[in-house]
Formats: sequence, C-alpha cells, structure tokens
Amino acid sequence: MSTLSYSLLATLIVSLISFVGVLALFFKKNLLNRLLLLLVGFSAGALLGGAFIHIIPELMSGHGHTTAQGEIFSENIEHLFLVVVIGFAVFFLLEKILHWHHHHKQCEECENHTFPIMNLVGDGLHNFIDGMIIVASFAISFELGVATTVAVIVHELPQELSDFGVLVYGGFSRLKALFFNFLTALTAILGALFGYVLINYIENIQSFLLALAAGGFIYIAASDLIPELNKEKRLYKSLTSFIFFLLGIGFMWGVKFLFE
Repeated sequence: MSTLSYSLLATLIVSLISFVGVLALFFKKNLLNRLLLLLVGFSAGALLGGAFIHIIPELMSGHGHTTAQGEIFSENIEHLFLVVVIGFAVFFLLEKILHWHHHHKQCEECENHTFPIMNLVGDGLHNFIDGMIIVASFAISFELGVATTVAVIVHELPQELSDFGVLVYGGFSRLKALFFNFLTALTAILGALFGYVLINYIENIQSFLLALAAGGFIYIAASDLIPELNKEKRLYKSLTSFIFFLLGIGFMWGVKFLFE
C-alpha cells in the first residue's frame, strides 16, 4: 500500500471514532466522569509518548527525510526543537483564536464560549490538522505513521465523548449530534489529502509538519489534559489517573518495541 492509502485508511478509522459519543447514552453521569478521567490520563501519556518516544527521535535520526545537503534535523538538532516550540505556540494560538478547547467535563458545566457551532468549527480544524499529521508521519515511515495514528485515536476517545455531550446540551438531538460530529471528523480525510499534496510539492515539509505536531502533542497534554487531571482532589482517583497516564506512555513505548 502507498503512503496515501495508509493515510486515508488511518484517517477513516480516526473519523469513525466520532461515533464513540453514543456510549454516553448508556453510562450514568458518575460512571462517565470516572471513565473520562481515566481516558484523559491515558491520552495525556500517549500524546507525550508519541512526541518524545516516536516523533522527535525519528526526526533526530534523519531516517526517511534526507536532502542533498544532508539530513534536515539530525545535524541541526536546535532547529528541530525550535520548530517543536513553534508548534507548541501555534497550537496555543489556535486555541485562543478559535476557543478550541477539548471538553473533558460534563456538558452542564461548559462555559458560554463552548456553544455547539464554535465547537464544531474548532473540531473540524483540529481533525484537518490531524489528517495532515498522519499523512506526514506515514511519508517518513510506516512505524511512525502507526504510532501517530494511535496517539490521535487515543486522544479522540475522551474528546468525542465530551463533544457529543456539548452538542446535545447545546440543543442538538442525539442523532443530529452524532451526524455533525462525524461530519467534522471527516475533515481528517481532507487534511490527509491536502497534506499529501504538500509533501509531493514541498521538499521535506513532512519533517516540519511532524516537528510542529510534536509541539502540538506536548501542548495538548501539558496545557489541556494534565490540568484536567489536577482538578481531581481525591487521592485514590488522582493516583488511578496517574497510573493510566503512565500506562499511556508505556503503551506508546510498547508500539515502538513491537516494530523494533
């Protein structure tokens, strides 16, 4: 299979994750909150693992993205980390401009800026970027593509559960909420197609996209997910979520070990 084929399959799977919101219909509020807390912890660990165990080491090694002048980041490590920091800042800016918040709480607690339309616009852009990241990772190596897709999927699980609640709370019927959530999720496929065009016309753009993605993964984990975990004051639940955070890191390490 080609890079594009792997990427389209991966983004289709990511898009189907949007239907996980239907599970919110079958869980009681307290049980759903506990499940979300564990998923958020696991997601934070997986995103950090994706950045520090997969993306950054791969870019430092220079595998799969050499130029006539040499390896783009492996001989210029400071450039790599500069782009990672830029990625962190870009994701921070996107969140501020679009109020792109990953809602990991019950919908009745959501603030006014999380009304449904803005939520859908933010998610659409988020998924579009995910598609670009996935195709860029497959362009470098199959292993990195799988690891990046796994990190995106793990992050999508708690996000889609919460987004479904936001849409229903905002006045959408349950069926309409599922449909529009899936519709915005499909922008990941558009992002993959757009990213594929970019990597075929701009040399080494996949390396820059992934360095930006690493910064974005770190931002989401450190500025969005971990603060949600810190809101839990009960020791037992805090320790449980921390264990799932470690499991997320270990899971991404296991993905790397599996390929090696």
